Amino acid sequence: MITPRNRRAFLHAAALASVGAGSVSVARGQTPETGAQSHGARALAAIESRTLHFPARADRVIVLFMAGGPSQVDTFDPKPELAKLDGKDVPDSIARHVPKIQRAGLKNLLASPWKFSRHGESGMPISALFPELSRHADELCVIRSMSHRNPVHGPGECLALCGAALGNRPSLGAWTVYGAGAENVSLPAFIVMNLRTDGMQFAQAAGWGPAFLPSRFQGAVVSPADGIRNLAMPSGLSVAQRQRQLELIDWFHQRQLEQLGPNSELEARRRSYALADRMQSTAPELMDLSQESAATRKLYGMDEKATADVGTGCLLARRMTERGVRFVQLRVGGWDAHGNIKANHDKLAGATDRPIAGLLTDLKQRGLLESTLVVWCGEFGRTPTMEGRGNGRDHSPAGYSVWLAGGGVAGGKVIGATDPLGYVAIERPVSPQDLHTTILHALGIDAARLSHLHHGRNETPTVFGAAAVTEAFA
Repeated sequence: MITPRNRRAFLHAAALASVGAGSVSVARGQTPETGAQSHGARALAAIESRTLHFPARADRVIVLFMAGGPSQVDTFDPKPELAKLDGKDVPDSIARHVPKIQRAGLKNLLASPWKFSRHGESGMPISALFPELSRHADELCVIRSMSHRNPVHGPGECLALCGAALGNRPSLGAWTVYGAGAENVSLPAFIVMNLRTDGMQFAQAAGWGPAFLPSRFQGAVVSPADGIRNLAMPSGLSVAQRQRQLELIDWFHQRQLEQLGPNSELEARRRSYALADRMQSTAPELMDLSQESAATRKLYGMDEKATADVGTGCLLARRMTERGVRFVQLRVGGWDAHGNIKANHDKLAGATDRPIAGLLTDLKQRGLLESTLVVWCGEFGRTPTMEGRGNGRDHSPAGYSVWLAGGGVAGGKVIGATDPLGYVAIERPVSPQDLHTTILHALGIDAARLSHLHHGRNETPTVFGAAAVTEAFA
C-alpha cells in the first residue's frame, strides 16, 4: 500500500524525471532529494580496497579452462609404458590403486598417437599437439598430479571452478574479487567468455557465480564475437537525460534499501547500473580490436578460421588484463574425446595452441606476464585405456595435468607425478581446492584467512582446508 508520504515522494521523483534540465536545480552527481553523491560517484567511493595477507606475485589472473577433459597422457604427461603395453590390460600392480570409479576402465591400454619431445633449456616434455606452446616451455610450471574423484562433466567443472561438485559455493573468480578488490571501476572485475559450448560440455553457471558472497562479485559473461550488448545510447536520448534517469533509479534503490535493510541483490543491481553507465564509454574501446595491428592479430591466429574464435578470446583477455580486469576466465569446450581421440585433440589443440602461445608472447612483450598469472586446466583428464573400440578415452579425475605461467611462477618446472600409465597421482597429489589456494596465494591472499560470514559461519574459499603449491613459484 502506498502511504501519503510514499505517494508524495513518488510524485516528487517522477516530476524530477519528467521536467527539463533547465527547470531543475539538481547538479550532475547529486540525488534528487538530498544532493548527495550520485550512484556512479558512490560506487567509485565504495570500491573495495585491496587487502593483502602477504606480498603478491600477481595482480591479475587469466584462467584458460579446457572443458571436456584434455588427456594428460597425450599432452603434458608422457608415458612410454603405454606404448609398450598398447592393447593390454592395466597391470595388477597399478590397477589395485585405481579408485573404484565407474568410468575407470582397466582393459585395453591405448598408446598415445603423439610423440613427446623435450623443449627449452629445462627440457620440458610436451606433446606434438602443441608446437607453438612448446616454445614457452621454460615459462610453464606443469602440475601432473591433479586429483579428485568426480568423473562427470557438470559436477567436475563445478569442482574445478568453485571447489564443490554441487556448485553451491562461490567461484574462484568471485573469491578473487572479494579478496583482492577491483582495479578498474569502469569495467567488471571478473569477466567470463564461453567458447565452443556445443556438444555435451555446457558451461556451468556456478563457475562464475557468487553463491553466498554478495551478488556484485559474480562474473560478467561477454561474447567475444558479439561484444557487450546494448551499450549504445538509445536514439533521441541525451547524456543529460540518461544521467537524470540513473539518478532517479538510484534514488528509488536507496529508498528501498532504507526500508528493507541490507540486500545483496539490490546492492548488486545498483552497482550494475553505475558500472553500465561507465561502460558505455570504456567497453566499446575494450572490444574494438581494429586498434590491434595485423601482426598482433596474426600472432593470435585470428587470420585462420580454425583459430579465429579462440584467438579473439585470448586477445580480448590480454586487453582486459591490460585495463585492470582482475580475473578473466576463457572457457573452450569440446575436449570430450570418447571416440577417436586423435581427431578430437588434433582439432581442439589446433584451435587453442597458437592463440594461447600468442597470449603468452604478447603478455611477455608488453611486460604484463610478470604480473599476470595464466592457468591452463580442465575438469579432469582421461583414462590411459581405450573406451570401447572407438580409439577414444573415458573420463579420469584421479590423475591429470594443469599448467601455470607468469605471475611469479617458476617456469620450466614439473610438479608431482602419476603412475607409469598416467592413471593415478602418486607423488604430490594436488586437489582443485589446493589449486585455488595456490592461485589466491599468488595474489597475496591466504585462503585460510579470507572469510565471509554466512548463516553464522565464517566461510572460506575451501571447506575442509587446502594447501598452496608454493613450490610452483620462483
